[in-house]
Amino acid sequence: MRPVALLLAALLAAPSVPLSADAGAPLSGFSAAGTAEQRALEARFDALLKADDLREWARRMSARPHHLGSPGGRANAEFALEQFRAWGFEARIDEYQVLFPTPRVRRVELLAPRRFAAKLQEPAVAGDATSGQHGEQLPTYNAYSIDGDVTGELVFVNRGIPADYEELERRGIDVRGKIVIARYGGSWRGIKPKVAAERGALACLIYSDPADDGYLAGEEYPKGGYRPADGVQRGSVADMPLYPGDPLTPGIGATADAKRLPREQAPTLTRIPVLPISWADAKPLLAALAGPVAPQPWRGGLPITYRLGPGPAKVRVQLAFDWKLVPALNVIAVMKGAERPDEWVLRGNHRDAWVNGAADPVSGAVALMGEARAIGELAKAGFRPRRTLVYALWDGEEQGLLGSVEWAEHHAAELQAKAVAYVNTDSNSRGALGMGGSHSLQRLMNEIAGDVRDPKHGVPVAERLRAFDLVGADPAERQRALDRAELPLEALGSGSDYTPFLQHLGIAALNLGFGGEGHYGQYHSVYDSFDHYVRFMDPDFAYGVALAQVAGRATLRLAQAELLPFRGQALADTVAGYVDEVEALATRMRRDTAARNRAIAAGAFAVAAPPDETRVAPKPRPEVPHFNFAPLRNAVERLRGAARAWDEAAARGTGAAPAARAKADALLIRLERALTRDEGLPGRPWFRHHVYAPGFYTGYGVKTLPGVREAIEERRDDAVEREVVRAAEVLVACAARLEEAARALAE
Repeated sequence: MRPVALLLAALLAAPSVPLSADAGAPLSGFSAAGTAEQRALEARFDALLKADDLREWARRMSARPHHLGSPGGRANAEFALEQFRAWGFEARIDEYQVLFPTPRVRRVELLAPRRFAAKLQEPAVAGDATSGQHGEQLPTYNAYSIDGDVTGELVFVNRGIPADYEELERRGIDVRGKIVIARYGGSWRGIKPKVAAERGALACLIYSDPADDGYLAGEEYPKGGYRPADGVQRGSVADMPLYPGDPLTPGIGATADAKRLPREQAPTLTRIPVLPISWADAKPLLAALAGPVAPQPWRGGLPITYRLGPGPAKVRVQLAFDWKLVPALNVIAVMKGAERPDEWVLRGNHRDAWVNGAADPVSGAVALMGEARAIGELAKAGFRPRRTLVYALWDGEEQGLLGSVEWAEHHAAELQAKAVAYVNTDSNSRGALGMGGSHSLQRLMNEIAGDVRDPKHGVPVAERLRAFDLVGADPAERQRALDRAELPLEALGSGSDYTPFLQHLGIAALNLGFGGEGHYGQYHSVYDSFDHYVRFMDPDFAYGVALAQVAGRATLRLAQAELLPFRGQALADTVAGYVDEVEALATRMRRDTAARNRAIAAGAFAVAAPPDETRVAPKPRPEVPHFNFAPLRNAVERLRGAARAWDEAAARGTGAAPAARAKADALLIRLERALTRDEGLPGRPWFRHHVYAPGFYTGYGVKTLPGVREAIEERRDDAVEREVVRAAEVLVACAARLEEAARALAE
């Protein structure tokens, strides 16, 4: 994140639409009297949050490696279970049997033009008490790579995304029968072997370049917080944009007796071997490449000339795994609602790590535990939530959201009937608040962000977030940011445990966390330790308390609201913006394709190549047709009208009769469900949401209006208008639900 301290004073004095909550105004979903009660409840809640608790829990839970299926993981689950029960929750462990292969063989060797064997090992460092726990640590590897023993010439493919392969094709470089090496970044790691396999590569190596999270970003660990030479980013490479969760049980919970796919039929396993390596192991491989010099944007921070290959570097990659099932242990803690026990507010964070995981995920998990302890203390003093609270610490998130997906699939019918919303956190650090989620909850989150104070600067976290967004913005963007009435929520793609709730079951979701000022170079390595965290991330756990204040307010307000605080205007305006974007995308692609084809016809690409390169003239592409977006435009107009009607009704809705409010709430609970379709997205039916989804070739990165957008991007021209109609239908269904809710309040 960019520095914001110098901007804050000027920003707070600048004329703009205020983002801080008006302490005298009723909260969304609360009457004036209810607002006073809620603010008093939250004041008592805040007073019970203790940074020392978070620090002690973090120290304990990160003291040993605690990956999926490990003794440390089970010990942490049992510790959390004991705490929840002591705090007054009905708590249990829900167990699933999931596929989790770990390596038996890992070898990477440079065979020519000289010999080199990669170390594939992260050494202990001075001052880090847990970095040397080699007997318990998972080795450096990518989960769900297939077995393989292959040898081939090496090709450098930059980030390994489709555009990089197009650049190689223009230079006459074919990766078929080759081994590729890609830099981390630019897309989710699982996309890299996916695209490499589609292009005919034999294997994929992924390395951490020091330009991204190593010495070019700052001092290496342990002197600074950034990735050292031998640091490696572990991670899953399952094809999660197809479906997340256990690869063998798509769509059903992985109970002990679940029907499982044969492993050879599991579509989310990679098609080629893949392994992550450090830059220390990557440097000799890259230095042995010849061929064209890599384009300037492809060059990283190593003191070598980055070349593309292929060869003369010849590499052997050998991998073999144990392909075992292990238990995933979800800790579930329930406090039943006093008035509406069958309306559930879900709050979750994962608890498993690749190694010790002090930042990812323990920093988020202890914030959740702090909230639960405070609510438990309130309950001992007589508080009972109006709606049922369900707190969850998920297992197996790192391998592909295994714990949350299997639990959500197993309880799908009950969740779709009862779940109000899901509030997610993951890692946390110091910095600005990040908030993403369903845009029907944007007003709620703006009110909360206006109430909670940044622990470093003392201003509302909303103001700090706006200051962060303004730094470096051009004048027009700055003015738009100053003028807008609300901070926007980021659209959610994937990469954390909100995915099964939002995108599979259609449950409104939030994803929250602070960050940007910590030195986040230890990601998924042995150096994500307590010692690293308290030096470089959130030393006094002040931002852990701030996260508990933010996420706790979201959870409590959803649980206590007299009328659920869903609003329509931000949703309608945001979706209208997405429609503008897909229309602009089609127009831009039509213009660019026509210009490219004219240039090819005129011979503009017939230029001499450098002596060490071959240039291949591109082939013309089919012209992009004009698409009919009228169904989407019409649906947006209806949604806007319905949103206005609902928001006006909701503003005075706490005065409606209890039965009317209950009827409206029942409709609001299903509002997000209206944006889903049972058949899901084209080619990936698990993903049912038609407004937010992870991109098929971005992984974590979101694609909004994904059916329409990806049909345009992937040149499936005959599918575009069909997807336009499908997206329009879910928007109309959402509008109808808002209209019905407004009528319910008037009864």
